[in-house]
Amino acid sequence: MIYLSGTQLQQIETHAQKTYPEECCGLLLGTIEGDHPQVIEVRETDNNWTPEIIEGLENPGSSDHQHLSRKNRFSIDPYILLQVQKEIRDRNLNIIGIYHSHPDHPAIPSAFDREVAWPDYSYIIASLRKGKVTEIKSWKLQENNQFVPEKIIIVA
Repeated sequence: MIYLSGTQLQQIETHAQKTYPEECCGLLLGTIEGDHPQVIEVRETDNNWTPEIIEGLENPGSSDHQHLSRKNRFSIDPYILLQVQKEIRDRNLNIIGIYHSHPDHPAIPSAFDREVAWPDYSYIIASLRKGKVTEIKSWKLQENNQFVPEKIIIVA
């Protein structure tokens, strides 16, 4: 289970709709009490996807790289990740997950999502149809490199 507020969920929806038809992405900052991640802040980031990012990946999810773009891929600049980690350390927070959108596709992790995912993070995916969010789901990557659904709990 992952805990976040209705306002935080709305922030993800708004970000996804604002960037449509491209994928949005961002960080989930928070704490983990026992086995329950609690989102304290949703941090929007730029999608800095470029085709060069697929170099070195075992399974980039498509053999036709010309069709890979910000409409179906996302990437968060590693420098941004490092800067955010440094910034939140003093607040006793961690990056506990990543969110992104799937324009005109279901909120189900793709092969590419699995390839770039890190264990222990929550992955929230917002699905959009014609620019409007239709569903939001959260996933966790298991040790067998498979995603399992994670329940989203809305807190005040």
